[in-house]
Amino acid sequence: MKRLLSIELQKIWKNKASRVLTITYFVLLSFIALIASIKFDIGPIHFRIADEGIFNFPYIWHFNTWIASWLKLFLAIIIVSMMANEYSYGTLKQNLIDGMNKKEFILSKFLTVMLFATISTIFIFTLSLILGYSFSSYNEFSIVFSDLEYLLAYFIKLIGFFSFCLFIGILVKRSAFALGFLLVWWIFEIILIYMVGIPQMLAKLLPLEAMSNLIVEPITRLSVVKTIGTQIGVSDIKDYSVPITSILIVLVWTVIFMLMSYKILKKRDL
Repeated sequence: MKRLLSIELQKIWKNKASRVLTITYFVLLSFIALIASIKFDIGPIHFRIADEGIFNFPYIWHFNTWIASWLKLFLAIIIVSMMANEYSYGTLKQNLIDGMNKKEFILSKFLTVMLFATISTIFIFTLSLILGYSFSSYNEFSIVFSDLEYLLAYFIKLIGFFSFCLFIGILVKRSAFALGFLLVWWIFEIILIYMVGIPQMLAKLLPLEAMSNLIVEPITRLSVVKTIGTQIGVSDIKDYSVPITSILIVLVWTVIFMLMSYKILKKRDL
């Protein structure tokens, strides 16, 4: 496994575009810390976003993973390009000639997906600890390390999404078309859910919707937002927990995407 992963990392690092996108991704994740410095001075109203509790433990785990999940497209581009380059540069055929079988090839890609998801999760965990201990009003151990299920949800969300991107990359073979397919599928799910109005139980089974349900938006959890909602007569009825059903659905889709990727590659004449 170490050999397979080493081969994939060399391919990514030697590709300038992939290298730039990877660095950009982690730089942008670091920019979450800049939210703490944003201040608003509107007439008599003066406040700093960090003072509104977004970096309080345990809320920070929810907020940071939700923000970070929006940036996953950068790594998705790398995953899709990684497959497109295999066909464009002929490295897939060369790997098979050198003795790697198709099962090992798919495994090497999945290991790369796992590595990206793991590093990203560790990065967010570390960043959240630093920001939390710098700004949180609550530093008790039991509070700091509660709600860590959002990190698990973030990890599973990345694995599921990157596996989907890998499958599309193998299916379509061209990075531009693969990203276009991803966009079309996202629009397709929106049409099914909001225009066709399929039952909620069926909507939860859709891959991107299931991934989205892992970490719902955290903004309405803030006390200041709840106070405004109460004043205008809007009660908070949203469930902010990480649904076990969504975790299972995403894991099932991950297995499906990887098996389908292998089936396509196995049958395809290279």
